[in-house]
Amino acid sequence: MEQKIKKAIRTEKPWGYELLWADTDKFIAKILVIKKDHRLSLQYHKVKSEIMTLSRGKVVLELNGQSIPMLLGYSYHIEPEVEHRLMAFEDSEIIEVSTPQKDDTIRLKDDYGRE
Repeated sequence: MEQKIKKAIRTEKPWGYELLWADTDKFIAKILVIKKDHRLSLQYHKVKSEIMTLSRGKVVLELNGQSIPMLLGYSYHIEPEVEHRLMAFEDSEIIEVSTPQKDDTIRLKDDYGRE
């Protein structure tokens, strides 16, 4: 069996950065590092499904307008078509595993002027 070793890819974001550490035809896995007092876009996905786990910090997950404080070590499943956003109240880390659709983000609101 051939072993594939790849370096994780870090992508800078206005709210922090993401570290893509697994990218397959079946799933994608990232670590989202969100700076204190920053939030991601209010967004949804047409097809993509995500599972997020808070590994460090204090984050509120907004799901369809409802604010849910994330608990350390608990997983939150975000289905397609569900409006969502993450807001960090401390420097925080989220482990995200999703289906592989990379270009399936529809931004509704963004603090950084992104489309």
